[in-house]
Amino acid sequence: MKNTFLTLAIASTLFISCGEDDTADIIINNTDNSVTNIVNGGGNNPGTGETINISGTYTVDLALEATNNYILNGALVMAEGTTLTIEAGTTINALASGSDIYIAIAQGAKIEANGTKENPIVMTSNSSAPKAGDWGGLIILGKAPINSVATGTSTSEIGSLPYGGSDAADNSGTLRYVRVQYSGGKADGSSENNGFSFYGVGNGTTVEYIQMFEGLDDGLEFFGGTVNVNYVSVINAYDDSIDWTEGFSGKVTNAYIKHGVDHDKAFECDGYNTDIGNNSSPKFFSAPEVTNVTVVSANDASEAIRLRAGTQGIFTNIVLNDFAEGFDLDGDTTGNNPTGQGVLDDVLQIVDVTFNNVTVKMKNDTGFTFTEADFISGDGNATGTDYATWGAGWTVE
Repeated sequence: MKNTFLTLAIASTLFISCGEDDTADIIINNTDNSVTNIVNGGGNNPGTGETINISGTYTVDLALEATNNYILNGALVMAEGTTLTIEAGTTINALASGSDIYIAIAQGAKIEANGTKENPIVMTSNSSAPKAGDWGGLIILGKAPINSVATGTSTSEIGSLPYGGSDAADNSGTLRYVRVQYSGGKADGSSENNGFSFYGVGNGTTVEYIQMFEGLDDGLEFFGGTVNVNYVSVINAYDDSIDWTEGFSGKVTNAYIKHGVDHDKAFECDGYNTDIGNNSSPKFFSAPEVTNVTVVSANDASEAIRLRAGTQGIFTNIVLNDFAEGFDLDGDTTGNNPTGQGVLDDVLQIVDVTFNNVTVKMKNDTGFTFTEADFISGDGNATGTDYATWGAGWTVE
């Protein structure tokens, strides 16, 4: 790990060469030493110091301080061996320019974003009228297992950065009390940013108290990996609130999801990436543990949780409010998408669930024969998560 910190001082222009790659050089501008008070972020410390542009590929450590106003004016990539440290109360305002504006923590790099309940870290749009999709989002790439490749690494759809490996305990740093707002800028029909994108992130990484607010794509998406996330709020994701694929096997604990008018599933759960294939050898499927969840629908006859492409997983203490369908299971009996076999093998199960105004609790389109009782136990026993307590003071709606 490099110990050199890049200090963002009151300099007129600091230029750092990025070597011979395809990423733009780092340019940090503050040409007039002006002080701009940016209030779009909604953080408790809007910043009273310098206004500083940040972007490019960093090959040295970078520390952001709450007293400064940071403008993310391009892709910011932390290279292997570096650390991005963000002080509690810092607000990063991203140009409202879509998919090319994002923060990426590459394999072997770390982010240390330690906010607090009183002073969360906010990553948001700098638009005076912010909206979902204004900028990309936060991308973290690790060295934990994925099933889209037999060996080696895959490449992220945004940024074309490598991810995946064999280190389940890989450590990409810490996210604590971090809020991402107005994310989800789309590059094209198949390449879209999420609020938080976890690519092969290992369980040595600490992720707790995070919120995605008003995102054009998914709130959180897991591309394989083993990372555990705790205390997660997703408000108004236009696509899926929580999405997993490529063999994700971590834990999601204490999640609160609230749909707006535009939305897709609360959870979209794939055993592997159907655009790439399950190339692991021996083959494995996504198999996370999901515990203490409350989902509030827009009450528009939608579907809460879709389980497909052979995904496994144990869901415990789940409350679903106002859906036409609770759990929709898709798959086949060929062995490629054995979602139903997971139910029969007790590796895809719902334990303690409460359905409030849900018309159909389970829909079976897997090709396998099983009953609702084979899949669901403890109907009516769930209490969900205590969002009123842990979400107070640092989340927005």
